[in-house]
Amino acid sequence: MIENDLKSSILNSLAEGIFTVDKNFKINFINKSAEKITGFKNSEVIGKFCRNIFQSDLCIGNCPVARAIKLGDNIYDLRTKLKTKEGTIKLVKLNASIIKNDNDEPVGGIISFRDITPSFKEKNIGDYEEHFYGIVGQSRSMVNIFNLIQEIAYTDANVLIQGETGTGKEMIADAIQLTSKRKNEKYVKVNCAVLPPALLASELFGHAKGAFTDAIKDRIGRFELADKGTIFLDEIAEMPLQTQAQLLRVIQNGTFERLGESITRRVDVRIIAATNVNIKEATKQGKFREDLYYRLNVIPIEIPPLRERKEDIPFLIKYFIKKFNLLYNKDIIDIDRHALDVLIKYHWPGNVRELENVIEFAVIKTKDEHMITLCNLPGQVLEYNSDDECLEKVLRNNKIDTIDLLKLLEANKWNKSKVAEILGVNRSTLWRWLKKNQL
Repeated sequence: MIENDLKSSILNSLAEGIFTVDKNFKINFINKSAEKITGFKNSEVIGKFCRNIFQSDLCIGNCPVARAIKLGDNIYDLRTKLKTKEGTIKLVKLNASIIKNDNDEPVGGIISFRDITPSFKEKNIGDYEEHFYGIVGQSRSMVNIFNLIQEIAYTDANVLIQGETGTGKEMIADAIQLTSKRKNEKYVKVNCAVLPPALLASELFGHAKGAFTDAIKDRIGRFELADKGTIFLDEIAEMPLQTQAQLLRVIQNGTFERLGESITRRVDVRIIAATNVNIKEATKQGKFREDLYYRLNVIPIEIPPLRERKEDIPFLIKYFIKKFNLLYNKDIIDIDRHALDVLIKYHWPGNVRELENVIEFAVIKTKDEHMITLCNLPGQVLEYNSDDECLEKVLRNNKIDTIDLLKLLEANKWNKSKVAEILGVNRSTLWRWLKKNQL
């Protein structure tokens, strides 16, 4: 008893945060520094799964304790994010070591970590807690976009946002406007795909009375309305070539004429454009003016599809659960592991918008429970998750055990695509197996 008290006193005197877990990854000790860094008290975490408490981005597929146990070696200087009790995100650097019994058998692990958030913020790498102007994303690709948005805040340069449908192009545009020096000026949005081609020019540049049949009075366009401010042109690739020529003139000279009028007018407008079309291919096909493309593409932003940033899925799910809890007066706490695995495995053709719809469906279906489960997910997601390959069978047939597989991954610098090719399986199959086994 005295020896245990002494060990606790020593661990509590350290400046680094420390917590230990048993072989089931349940927390059985946390020191004072860890309490201070995370905001969680000892009584709140003992006996709880560490991934449910700290929600590190390493918990999905790359648990440092599991990896240390499997490799039989310690893990050093891993950088990750932890969620505090207050819900904020802190960047930490951690080490993971194995705890063994007298028979040299692994019985748990010890994590030591230190808070590097202050230096991280000074370097402006991007510590975006819950969301960045409503955009949820903690993957490296999204953090890079957030940093870029902050870097261009002082400029009036035109921006071209490209990405698949449902990736959040309009939200990125909104964040650009909200951080810009024109944030207090007018912000006008136009969807170029909604309006008929014959009316789009009138909508953008206005018209004089009698310019066409229904032009019963003079009308200003969206560019005049946005003068001194910002205009967001969504689905820019759908703009007719003639209107593209008019837009090019506005960008080059800041001038235009209303339809049916010969008076030259001048505006000062910052342009943010967006498209889900491969615009370089559209220029080759003659559907989009190359000179306009280069005028718009001063600041290019490419939003990755959700399938390429799956580490953001757990954060997005929690965000949407909170949103729909309020909307539907529910009290759902989280999503269970099996349902989360299915959502991570899914290919998300509709991207973040589809994920939001799936979580809304799941929240509505969840009745008395406080946890979203597999039975609450929609059919199309569950149907996609039927495996036609079994990695365990491949490993067994090739007489490869877990240690051999880990060595193979290490030898190939954890290039899952290359290792999957060596094994003759899909990369997604290998990824799911590693995640399932917390490697």
